[in-house]
Amino acid sequence: MRTSKSTYAIIFSLLAGIFLFVFSGCSLELSDAGSADQADGKQQGKQLKVYFLDVGQGASQLLVTPSGKTMLIDAGNNDKEQKMLDYMKKYRIDKLDVVIGTHPDADHIGGLDKVIDHIPVGAIYMPKVQSNTKTFESLLISIKNKGLKVKTAKSGLSWDLDDQVHVDMLAPTGTYEDTNNMSAVVKVTYGQNSFLLTGDAEAESEKDMIASGANLQADVLLVGHHGSNSSTTAKFLKQVHPKYAVIQVGEGNSYGHPKPKVLDRLQQQGVEVYRNDKQGTVEVTSDGRSIHIATER
Repeated sequence: MRTSKSTYAIIFSLLAGIFLFVFSGCSLELSDAGSADQADGKQQGKQLKVYFLDVGQGASQLLVTPSGKTMLIDAGNNDKEQKMLDYMKKYRIDKLDVVIGTHPDADHIGGLDKVIDHIPVGAIYMPKVQSNTKTFESLLISIKNKGLKVKTAKSGLSWDLDDQVHVDMLAPTGTYEDTNNMSAVVKVTYGQNSFLLTGDAEAESEKDMIASGANLQADVLLVGHHGSNSSTTAKFLKQVHPKYAVIQVGEGNSYGHPKPKVLDRLQQQGVEVYRNDKQGTVEVTSDGRSIHIATER
C-alpha cells in the first residue's frame, strides 16, 4: 500500500511535537532520594564500577559510583530490551540517577525506552538531534510518559555524579549533519583514573574535541563507533593515550567491526584491548588509583 506524502508529513509533525515537549525545560538536578539502599552495601568498598555491557552489535555502559550513584549510557538495540532489564536486575539497579542517549541510532537507544519504563530516572541527557524512526519515537514517548524533560547533551556540561566522581561532557562541540558526530562524549574522572566514553563520534568530532583544548587523556577508552575506520584517528588516540580500550561490538557482525586498521593503531600504541564479542561484558573497577579489569568469559 502506498503511503501519501501528507501521511508522512503528519507522522513527522507528531514526532517533532513530542521532541519539542521532551526537550522543553532542560534543568534537572540530581537527587539523593532512592539511592540510599545502593550506598548501604550494594557497592562494596570505595570503588567506581564501569560495566561495558554485552549487547551484541550495539553499545551500553553502566556506571556505579562508590556511594551508589548510577549512570547509564545507551542501551543497545531494540532486541536487547529484555537483556537490558536483566542487567538492571543483575546489578541491582533500582534507580538511575543519570541516563544518556548518545545519539539517535537504534543500536544505542533501542533498549532505553523499556529501561525508562521500568526504572526511575533522575536526569536524562540527549543531543538536540531528531530521527524520524519508530525507535526514536518510542523513546520520546517513554520519556514523556515518565514526565521527564531532556537536558541537552553538549560540550561544556560538567557535574559531580557523587562527591568523588566527576563527569565532563566533551562533545558534541557543535552541530553536524552526520548524527554519529552529534554523539555525546563523556569523560568520567575518579581520583587519578579516568574513562572516555565516545558513542559513535567520528573523525570530525574527534578533531573538534582536540581543537577545543579539552583534556582528553584517559586510562580507559571506549573505542568510537564500534571500531569503525571512521573513528579513533591517530591524532585523537595520541591525545587520549589510554592504557586500556574497550570495543563494543557484536560477534560475526556484517560491518567487519572492529577494522584491522583501528586494531593496528591500538596495538602500535601499546593499548590493551577488550571486546564484547570475544569476552562478553567487560567490568572495569577503579579505586581512584589503580584499575582492575574482569571479563565475562
